[in-house]
Amino acid sequence: MKTIFAFCFASFLSLSAFSQAPNPVSWITSYKSISATEGEITITALIEKTWHTYSQIAVTDGPIPTTFSFTPSKSFELVGTTGESEPEEEYVEAFGAKVMHFSEKVVFTQKVKLNVKAGFVINFSVEYMCCDNKMCLPPKTVSLSVKTQ
Repeated sequence: MKTIFAFCFASFLSLSAFSQAPNPVSWITSYKSISATEGEITITALIEKTWHTYSQIAVTDGPIPTTFSFTPSKSFELVGTTGESEPEEEYVEAFGAKVMHFSEKVVFTQKVKLNVKAGFVINFSVEYMCCDNKMCLPPKTVSLSVKTQ
């Protein structure tokens, strides 16, 4: 009996060690030069089917909004706020609120003014939350970067 228990316990531990939390959102960045002193960063989130991620627009009692934090630098300045694709609006029973979310893909854009010649890297992070129809994952922060051209 002890052998069976030990085997089951060891099997459980090995499965736990190899299981990973789902990661339903992947991020892609790119940079487009508008002029010698201006550019636009494009941040694309690819979202697995059945999952959603949320708008930058905060909703009371809803999920945390997507938030971008750009690392300050003397090399560039942000121009305006980060834009986003048109979100879908839906009442979600779990939050008891209408939420603004994205399915499959969302594109965020941020214009920048360059204070030095292009060729440097802009570092930033995105904090976001994602849910499917069964569960929500805890908020996650991902570090990203893009090289100016």
